[in-house]
Amino acid sequence: MQLSLHADYSCRVLMYLALRPAKEKSSIEDIAEAYGISENHLVKVVHNLGKLGFIETSRGRGGGIILARPAKSINIGEVIRKTEPGFTMLECFDSATNNCPAIGACALKPWLVKATNAFLNVLDELTLADITVNRGRLAASLGLTAASI
Repeated sequence: MQLSLHADYSCRVLMYLALRPAKEKSSIEDIAEAYGISENHLVKVVHNLGKLGFIETSRGRGGGIILARPAKSINIGEVIRKTEPGFTMLECFDSATNNCPAIGACALKPWLVKATNAFLNVLDELTLADITVNRGRLAASLGLTAASI
């Protein structure tokens, strides 16, 4: 299983913002530069995170991005569920597009559903604060100085 870039970048944006002082706004440009990723793609990610209530965004002079709530209250399982377009591991997971002739006889699907649920249940145990616990090292890897975290 591989998460989409959208889910990956969503986690990266949240991690970056979690390293910043609570009310200090960041920009898409800053985040894109820190991770070496496309600003254009991040615009979509940031827009979605704002719609989902994970971040607050403001435009114009003095605008920017901040976490909408404390890092300890942002659950990673929730982030992945809401930013990953789907966990359709096999064709038969989607009845609208399923063409598999073995659908009634195959025993693989329930096991993959169980595995997917186990994966998400582990992520439900994590918060944004948990995955940014190594603040100093993480900030250094993103080019942030001690004064900026």
